[in-house]
Amino acid sequence: MISNEQALKAFEDYLSIEKQYSSLTVKSYLTDVKGFLAFVQNEGFSDLLLEVTRERVFGHYLNHLNASNFQNKSIARKLSAIKSFYKYHQRVGNIDVNVTITLKSPKVEKRLPKVVSEKELDLIFQSIDIQKPLGQRNYLIFDLLYSTGIRASELCNLSISDVELSRQRVLIHGKGSKDRYVILHDKLTESFRQYMTYTRPLLLAKGDTLFNQKLFINYKGGVLTTRGLRVILNQLFKDAGEFVKVSPHMLRHSFASALLNHGADLRVVQELLGHENLKTTQVYTHLTTEKIRTLYKESHPRAKK
Repeated sequence: MISNEQALKAFEDYLSIEKQYSSLTVKSYLTDVKGFLAFVQNEGFSDLLLEVTRERVFGHYLNHLNASNFQNKSIARKLSAIKSFYKYHQRVGNIDVNVTITLKSPKVEKRLPKVVSEKELDLIFQSIDIQKPLGQRNYLIFDLLYSTGIRASELCNLSISDVELSRQRVLIHGKGSKDRYVILHDKLTESFRQYMTYTRPLLLAKGDTLFNQKLFINYKGGVLTTRGLRVILNQLFKDAGEFVKVSPHMLRHSFASALLNHGADLRVVQELLGHENLKTTQVYTHLTTEKIRTLYKESHPRAKK
């Protein structure tokens, strides 16, 4: 029987190389499996992950998570990682039977994605001081997230060579090494031109090297991280007087909702978001349905009564 370290390393390589998951996703999977390992060792069920062959051990673990006040969504995520781990090791022949197949995840309430209203978005744009280099960068970042729906990691991974201003598009390196193009509107194209010609060199000069090829630079002249991006967005909302913590994903949701509300085809939205499955994109149709319902009640004379 292979050791826990070998089993985890093989699973990590599978997620990174074969599945081509992001480093954050791989880390999340491993954390969940290691959490299960700690449980089975502490409870004396087994010292080795691949020697856990009784379904009731997993049942005890789920009870433990419930007793620890984990939400159903978190429990379902942890169970999904564990099932993936054992499914992989059965496939490569390290275990004969995968008892996790019959385990059922707890029901997770489906929540509509949170979006930022157009009024709030306008306040943000108006409050950004574009007379300063950081303001110009932040305006471009905010507009890019809302106008293209790209992910935080995709924005931070952009290189100068990915931007094609002559064609008004940007090459996005998405999940699973799947590339796609997003379209730049005229104002966004001009903001890019201003940033790349004047603003970026000023920010880059504050750092240790002028040869950094990443597109977005932080205030110290280094590479902008996803954590730094969240700090920027929260500060933008605070400066605008909207005390709501906003995430890059909320702007991604707002992008999709705005397109559908203004008549875009669902498959076009799917392509722009980089969703592999149309079902993933269909969640946004619920947002438009709710808007239609609200407008109907506000507009039809019989519905007002």
